[in-house]
Amino acid sequence: MKKPELLVTPVTINDILPLSEAGADAFVVGEQRFGLRLAGEFTREDVQKAIDLAHSKGKKVYVAMNAIFHNEKIEELSDYIQFVSAAKADAIIFGDPAVLMTAREVAPDMKLHWSTETTGTNWFTCNYWGRKGAKRAVLAREINMDAIVEMKENAEVEIEVQVHGMSCMFQSKRSLLGNYYEYQGKVMEIENRSMKEKMFLHDKERENKYPIFEDENGTHIMSPNDICIIDELQEMLEAGVDSFKIDGILKSSEYILAVTKAYREAIDLFSEDPDAYEDKKDDLLAAIEEIQPANRSLDTGFYFKETVY
Repeated sequence: MKKPELLVTPVTINDILPLSEAGADAFVVGEQRFGLRLAGEFTREDVQKAIDLAHSKGKKVYVAMNAIFHNEKIEELSDYIQFVSAAKADAIIFGDPAVLMTAREVAPDMKLHWSTETTGTNWFTCNYWGRKGAKRAVLAREINMDAIVEMKENAEVEIEVQVHGMSCMFQSKRSLLGNYYEYQGKVMEIENRSMKEKMFLHDKERENKYPIFEDENGTHIMSPNDICIIDELQEMLEAGVDSFKIDGILKSSEYILAVTKAYREAIDLFSEDPDAYEDKKDDLLAAIEEIQPANRSLDTGFYFKETVY
């Protein structure tokens, strides 16, 4: 059985080697000017270092260019794509067709991974972008396990899914949402507005806290819980899903490292002996539960239609 790639989002350049040793196969890096909701900000120098370090360990690096681009940024795309190509990145992650069209012109051999986080919901759409030049489709977070398996069976491109971490519930290009709620005096008030990494919308009725942050790409509201399906990987492993992503946004380097080790063990166990994975999966889940922040419960997202936000 072909093992899926274990894709991880490092916080800093210092995470690349430890995560490589922990079992990560590939990394997502970039800067917020071009990429959405990254675990850490990577300058051009950092991107180059990350690629060099990862390649020295036989790992891959994908550079995020999946932001929503307005006219004023279009002329910047060519230069950045040429930099990414010269740095020998293994792929560019895109959502906006402007990136695909520019890459065709200035770096036609660059691999492209299509990722919008919302519209990867059927295999026809995945194949559409594949025929336009994408080598991989990143599936939406809101589809269930049966749909993922069906999409893998019919896809002409690689399939990537998120197996761990928080997911984005809302994005606006504007950064006025917090001010709106404060002005309206709604129940879901902003907490710790001055601390970007500890800012929440607080829904007292449901006792949920939704992480919220504003950056160059606008306002982002994240899920109150973290996806964790370390004990539910069998169907996707059997289906041959190509890449499992651990999203480390708003998480510490130590947390991401521990979770990476756990998923590495789960994938390797199943590959060697599915029964061994079955026997160990509850222990792996328990290990993650022990390091999980008290305010962030684990759930299975929309894989089994259990979660309603």
